[in-house]
Amino acid sequence: MINWDTLTAMQMDALREIGNIGAGNAATALAQMVQRKINMEVPKAGVMRFEDIFHLVGTEEEVVACVNFAVQGEAPGRILFVLNQASTFPLVDMLMGIPMGTTHELDDMGKSAVQEIGNILTGSFLSAFSQVTGITFLASVPALAFDMLGAVLSTALIEGGYYSDRVLVIETQFYEQDVRLNGHFFLLPKAEALTTILNALGINQ
Repeated sequence: MINWDTLTAMQMDALREIGNIGAGNAATALAQMVQRKINMEVPKAGVMRFEDIFHLVGTEEEVVACVNFAVQGEAPGRILFVLNQASTFPLVDMLMGIPMGTTHELDDMGKSAVQEIGNILTGSFLSAFSQVTGITFLASVPALAFDMLGAVLSTALIEGGYYSDRVLVIETQFYEQDVRLNGHFFLLPKAEALTTILNALGINQ
């Protein structure tokens, strides 16, 4: 069975490319929702060890918003969309159509907005994977956590029964004029799901 340690350079490149397409889909969905032109960059995409995620986002104590989905279907696993606090509050302002700098904490309305946009962005991200691979991905109802990065990631991994120390990370920057939002998609396919995805791409060797 294929695992992260046995991936070839071609397989890694294919997963990164799908991740890039997924991030582009997510940027388009965000632009449609806020009715603004949203640009997108993917500074980093690839497989990372669990402990390296903290350095990418910030620290274990960094407060983040994490929208967490269980993925069912032919390639089960889990997908997380994580925003640091500095990006979460401007995103809420953008979604609510209020002046930038207004939001300084997440109330119920703000949490609902972040959860909804996380749902839309992740749905767009998974849609790209589905279009490229022909695999149907069924995402659960999203769960939102606003807590320290170490806590939200550990909880998500334990709940998903995910025991690997590797994840596919797509670092995504959405920006519009002076507003820049740093988000991260973490795709955690179960071992058999990784094999299914690569088989669908025709690069299982």
